[in-house]
Amino acid sequence: MFRHIVLFRIHDDVGDARVDAAIDMLQGFAAFPGVVSWITTRSLDERKGRVVIEEATFESRGAFERFRGDPAHVRAAKTMAEIADWWIGDYEA
Repeated sequence: MFRHIVLFRIHDDVGDARVDAAIDMLQGFAAFPGVVSWITTRSLDERKGRVVIEEATFESRGAFERFRGDPAHVRAAKTMAEIADWWIGDYEA
């Protein structure tokens, strides 16, 4: 198994509708081949701003690498770069 966890810190000037659309876009990756589980949600703690959590498990590192190189993921990364900064944790489980 391979774990991929991302914390997106949404920029303060981004509206809620755009955040909701981003969450929907990210959640669409749940059906990607090799994904075992996928959760995208807002953090309940907004003391330091709005944070979107993406927590994914892939069947293997290879499945993750295929996902990472997929054009849909590349487009999603560009979209998220417009509205957020992020921190990533990837590891073998």
